[in-house]
Amino acid sequence: MTSTDTETLVDSTAAAEAAEAAEAAEAAEAVEAVEAPVALGASEGAGASDAPGAVLGPAPVPVGADRRRWFALAIVMTAAFMDLVDVTIVNIAIPSIQRDAGASFSQIQWITAGYALAFAAGLVTGGRLGDIHGRKRLFLVGIAGFTLASALCGFAANPEMLVASRILQGGMAAMMVPQVLSIVHATFPAEERGKVFGLFGAIVGLGAVSGPLLGALLTEWNLFGLEWRPIFLINLPVGIAALILGSRFITESKAPKALKLDLVGVALVTLGLLMLLYPLTRGRELGWPLWGYASMGGAVLVFAALVAYEKRKTVRDGSPLIELSLFRVKSFAAGIAVQTVFGVALGVFFLVWTLYMQIGLGWSPLRAGLTGVPFSIAVSTAAGLSVQKLVPRFGRRVLQAGALLMALGVLLYIWESDRYGLGIASWQMALPLVVMGVGMGLIVAPLTDAVLSDVPREHAGSASGLINTVQQMGNALGLGLVSVVFFGTIDDHLAPQRVGPAFVDAFQGALGWVAGVMGLIFLLMFALPGRVDARE
Repeated sequence: MTSTDTETLVDSTAAAEAAEAAEAAEAAEAVEAVEAPVALGASEGAGASDAPGAVLGPAPVPVGADRRRWFALAIVMTAAFMDLVDVTIVNIAIPSIQRDAGASFSQIQWITAGYALAFAAGLVTGGRLGDIHGRKRLFLVGIAGFTLASALCGFAANPEMLVASRILQGGMAAMMVPQVLSIVHATFPAEERGKVFGLFGAIVGLGAVSGPLLGALLTEWNLFGLEWRPIFLINLPVGIAALILGSRFITESKAPKALKLDLVGVALVTLGLLMLLYPLTRGRELGWPLWGYASMGGAVLVFAALVAYEKRKTVRDGSPLIELSLFRVKSFAAGIAVQTVFGVALGVFFLVWTLYMQIGLGWSPLRAGLTGVPFSIAVSTAAGLSVQKLVPRFGRRVLQAGALLMALGVLLYIWESDRYGLGIASWQMALPLVVMGVGMGLIVAPLTDAVLSDVPREHAGSASGLINTVQQMGNALGLGLVSVVFFGTIDDHLAPQRVGPAFVDAFQGALGWVAGVMGLIFLLMFALPGRVDARE
């Protein structure tokens, strides 16, 4: 899950503003854009052409003179760190939640999938709302809502309340996250952004390492007898501090022109996703009823209706939620497919990995968290090396090497799990996890630039939002598929002595699917450009 934040970082650096009129109008908008850079999820049309951020040249306004920019940076980085940690914390605590709250496997899936789904469905909308009402305002609303949702999660009286609170938390994150790097663009001049983004990358890496460990420690310590609840309650003081300081130090910015929100497009996207994911998640538990298949088939019709509506809206007022012309760009279409499929692989792996270690092997949350440290370190290290050294020299081949390394790591993991069975040790998992981590790091950092390399500059804002959205959609789809590829192979009524072997077998089967997906990603990457040029 660290890929989302890493890719979000790269996305924001690529966002650019389009010229809608004559050259004189372009120059005027470029000056204006310094105070109103592009929101991460800004849509095209009225959103992308008016998308703030799109700096076409050096910033004419001495933004760097604002000494408050470093305080603003610390605040938005803290918010991004909180979002990242919250995802990884929950994964490690899921078995504890299941035992303490009495949650079913379906509810466990929705604790993670609900967050990802709400996050995915709200990203583009959140970016557009920041354009309309102001990035600072939406950031503060998002972080306030995220903090409140964290409190509701921490004090959830039952699994149903926890699932609902996690969906709310994901929706609030979708309001907050698109504003983070837009605020960075508004606050820092172009010559300082390289340093800022490098620092942001380090924060992402730190979050990837600290999330599982922090979650494991908080669960293991059982503070005040609260079991797993502190993993959510820890967000309260951080969120309150960010809210107070953000209101003081962050400078407001919005789109230079009045924008419109495509509510129909938002409704169709959300409806289609729910119709697809809900039956996948609940199907096995309910015995795969006929209405589930009908719902998944109906989702295809909803997405077709979305495409038709967006075409009409483009002609009518030029303000669609999704800029469909982007899909005529071969590299972008292939990149969207890669992002979606990659999200599916990550959604499947991280959930089944946690269940395998804690339920299948019977490990404590702390041991499971420490076992994942080599993976997190490998991802962070390889991501930095990929962007700075490898991609400028070898281009697309670096991403393809990453896909093959991830597949190799998965196959090694399957082999070791089969050989050592229930007696496998943490140190024996280190090799496949490092190989997987290096492979993932080679992909996540440069992938967005590769996808955007052939996209017209006027569509970069919309393209960036779509990339992040489909990655989150893929993640939610992967979490839904866990019901099929993992739980679908486990009997509902197992004797205690059969639980471990059953989870080991299911883990190996699920990883086989992940390996196949990585092979598919390798092939899809041939449609990406051979060279990835550096972008501002």
